[in-house]
Amino acid sequence: MSSEKGSGPPATASPPSTARGPRFWLILVALGCALCLVSIELTATSTALPAITDDLNGSDFIWISSSYTLASTAILPLSGGISEIFGRRPAILSALGLFSLGSVFCGTAKSMAWLIGGRTVQGLGGGMILSVSNIIIGDLVTLQERGFVSGVLGLSWALSAAFGPLIGGALADVGQWRWIFYLNLPISALAIILVLTLLNLPTPSGTTREKLAKMDWTGNILVIASTAAIVVALTWGGVVFSWSSFHVLVPLILGVAGMVVFMVYEARFAKHPIVPFEILSNRTSLSGYLQTVLSPIVMLAAIYYLPTYYQACKGASPRQSGIDSFGLTMALGPASVITGISVTRTGKYRYQCYLGWAILVAATGALTTIHADTPLARAIGLPSLISIGAGMIYSAGYFPVLAPLPVSRNAHALAFFAFCRSFAGVWGVTVAGTVLQNELAKRLPDEFIADLPSGDGVTIAYAAIPRIASLEEPLRSQVRAAFAESIRVIWLVLVAVSAAGLLSTMLMKDIPMQGKMDEKWAVTGDRNRGTPTTDDTETPATDDRGTPVAGDTTTA
Repeated sequence: MSSEKGSGPPATASPPSTARGPRFWLILVALGCALCLVSIELTATSTALPAITDDLNGSDFIWISSSYTLASTAILPLSGGISEIFGRRPAILSALGLFSLGSVFCGTAKSMAWLIGGRTVQGLGGGMILSVSNIIIGDLVTLQERGFVSGVLGLSWALSAAFGPLIGGALADVGQWRWIFYLNLPISALAIILVLTLLNLPTPSGTTREKLAKMDWTGNILVIASTAAIVVALTWGGVVFSWSSFHVLVPLILGVAGMVVFMVYEARFAKHPIVPFEILSNRTSLSGYLQTVLSPIVMLAAIYYLPTYYQACKGASPRQSGIDSFGLTMALGPASVITGISVTRTGKYRYQCYLGWAILVAATGALTTIHADTPLARAIGLPSLISIGAGMIYSAGYFPVLAPLPVSRNAHALAFFAFCRSFAGVWGVTVAGTVLQNELAKRLPDEFIADLPSGDGVTIAYAAIPRIASLEEPLRSQVRAAFAESIRVIWLVLVAVSAAGLLSTMLMKDIPMQGKMDEKWAVTGDRNRGTPTTDDTETPATDDRGTPVAGDTTTA
């Protein structure tokens, strides 16, 4: 790393005053509805997994989540290009349409393969929703103002994440898990109506053929194939095949090598790169992306496997495990809002990131003390620390990524930001699931595995969680202890991930945040922002007085 050449003028203490009308807030409602869809889907499905697996007589439960995260990750770099070339409104409408279609497929699923296919379509829409929503927010507000807006949207995400497990568990309890997916449809319809009515963003000129020619097809094929290979290897490793088998090593090596080739291609050869090298060429943005990769690993692993602890070790029903999981999500929203306001007021984001990661290290360490017989109040209360730390990082994570970059790079930077966050979800859910299955294979009593209805003993054991309560002693206590100790290994892994996140914050600096927006994407009829343009001229970062900001010129 080279030394920093300059950091620009002091950060503005507060953003410029801007009048916002009802239209602006209704657009945020539309984006909030879209983000709630993704949040509910992530958390509601987790509490219903055992019931869904048992109802469909399947064993590949891990693919119910991994297929979604794989698809949502693979589409993200492409979504940035789609929104830039075809326009924001067509991109968000396509995302909502795909998500709705996938929800219909999932709700009508008659087999595990059918459900996994539906989750894949749903993931394509969910990934685009995450990416394009963040891009549109970048079009509506300056980086200086984004702290409060990010906090408000973070609150909506947190509330839906908190109620998701309860909704999923309640529906699974009464044998109506399909409504987890059907309930997405009216929310999607509301978001689509609001977008069609209110979101009047410029549409880039040119024919469809000309626009398709600007897409980085080679880069997209590389990233999609590499992501798929890595997820397949992680899913199979130690469960279907041993980690040393060629079935695991070949896709893992090819996937990692493909990612390296992808980054080299984007940096040197791509005519219209989906990941411009500029967004990774400074240490502050690099730190932001590293944090974006690491924090969802912790949060999603906890979201998916804490309900498993409540159901397997505490005898909770799916609905009750959703209620018990409130401890994990209840502080996420308030932490996100408070952090966003503090960033807006102070113009600083570094110390919020420091504190968030320090809390996550302490929180994951505290979870390692939970065993099968830990009092329920403690098992519910300790996870709330994770929501505090994760909420702070969720809200502050945009700023180290975007502060050093010109506003014209927002779409690509945010698409890659969403890619990192979603790809981390693949690792969080899949690696934690693999750890759980490998540990269960070592710890579950042979007597319990022998009574399962298939040779796939470990994966079937997950579906057998509802039957643990009917086991005779001492077998029931042995199985409960096996699940508790296996899940404890997940928390130990997350301690290491959280520590790595804390170390990554040492790379970043507090760069003054921009007070300008990209006029190319001005909302028609919005407050006086000048005439929309359609050229690709880059606007240098400036403060609220129009003074050029040097930014973080430290190279990575």
